[in-house]
Order: sequence, then C-alpha cells, then structure tokens
Amino acid sequence: MADFFEFEADFVDSLRCIPMQVRCKLDTCGIKLKLSDWNQMTIAERQALVELPCTTETEIQSYREHIQRLIIQRTGTPAKKLPIEPHPAWLDSATVPVSIQEKAQEIGVTLTGQNWAALTPLQRFALIKLSRPGHENQNFPKAIAEFHLL
Repeated sequence: MADFFEFEADFVDSLRCIPMQVRCKLDTCGIKLKLSDWNQMTIAERQALVELPCTTETEIQSYREHIQRLIIQRTGTPAKKLPIEPHPAWLDSATVPVSIQEKAQEIGVTLTGQNWAALTPLQRFALIKLSRPGHENQNFPKAIAEFHLL
C-alpha cells in the first residue's frame, strides 16, 4: 500500500509530480530523477516506482537498476547518480536537524526531540526536503499540520 501525504493530494491521482515516497527511494538508491524524465514515464511505470520496495541492499540495487533502465528507455540518457548518504538525517530519530528547527520556528512552531522521534522516517524525510533553502516551501506548514506538530 502506497503512503501518500495529504499535502500531495493535488497530484497523487495523476502522479504528475514525484511523490515523497519515491523521492525518498531515489535518495536511498542515489538517483537524480528530473521531473521531465518522470513525466515521460507511463502512469503504470510511475505507479511501479511508488510500489517497488527499496529498503534492503538487494532491493536498493534492484530499484536503482530498474529506474536506470526506465530512464534510458524513455530518454536515451541514464539518470545522474547522486552520492548516497551513509547515515541519512531522516533515519536519525534522536536529532532534529537545525534546518528543520529553523524552518519550523519561522512559522511559530518549536519541534522537540520527542516530536521528531515520533515521526516516521518518511515524515522526517518530507520535512527535510520541504525545508531546504531554495525549495518551494509552501507545503512545509501543511506537513507540520498534517503530522500534528502544531
């Protein structure tokens, strides 16, 4: 079963944007997927990327190979590889990243270690992505509300 966030509701039916769960898998397997490449895939191919597991080393390797085949098939060019974070912040339930604390404070929210630890890794991933400088952060407050952090 796919886990979509409420703040993604405006595009999950069509999968016109890359959902957070796929973005997390991409970071996990070290692939940079452009939205234009995503949109060249069929709905069935996008849905498969949502549903395919990407947790164990074998699954991560399989996911990486699958997505590379898709991108080459659709665009003729392999996707750019990204370095894989050995200890991603979204898997660290003990430490609230400073960028998250600062972004939350901008909207009048204080995140405690207990709040952070209670989140799922995918929720932590979403907050990290939505708080990045230069990112369109309109969904950050929505995610904070959805995750009951107000």
